[in-house]
Amino acid sequence: MSRDLILQRIRTALAGTPVPEVVRDYRPATGDKPDLELLVDRLVDYKAVVHRDTDVASVVAALRPGRLVVPPGIDRSWLPAGVTLVDDEHDAEAVLTAATVAVAETGTIVLDGSPDQGRRRLSLLPDLHICVVREDQVVASVPDAIARLDPTRPLTWISGPSATSDIELNRVEGVHGPRNLHVVLLPSAR
Repeated sequence: MSRDLILQRIRTALAGTPVPEVVRDYRPATGDKPDLELLVDRLVDYKAVVHRDTDVASVVAALRPGRLVVPPGIDRSWLPAGVTLVDDEHDAEAVLTAATVAVAETGTIVLDGSPDQGRRRLSLLPDLHICVVREDQVVASVPDAIARLDPTRPLTWISGPSATSDIELNRVEGVHGPRNLHVVLLPSAR
């Protein structure tokens, strides 16, 4: 009720005032070739660990993730023998997901809830997130990423491990998501 009253008062006060046109001349998608080294540099700058020239199962095995949750559409060849899998209704120490797109310019990885990425909750609760990105999923800029994304999907934008700073600018990791992000960069799908 209060909200409606406030909005009505605003409408009355603005009656007859011309509405300015909103300029939407955003930087368009370029389709430029992405710089993979820039993506790696940005990820490392964000304190993510990047794995290249290796297979996913070897990375998972080396990290010894404990209880690992995986979305239902994950490539099963990415799972080493002996790993303890749990479904996403249980607490887990780690999660293994794929990605939808990665932005070289910003070092950002985007998940969209596809079967190999799972629900948003999967990538936000465990302490360790192992994310697999194929080189053909890397784009040069944010506009290029936006052009590839479906805005009706639940998008999770990840730029390094979860971190925030307190009032004295002391960095605190793991507040709103995983403290540890490992990115496995694979060659493009054939």
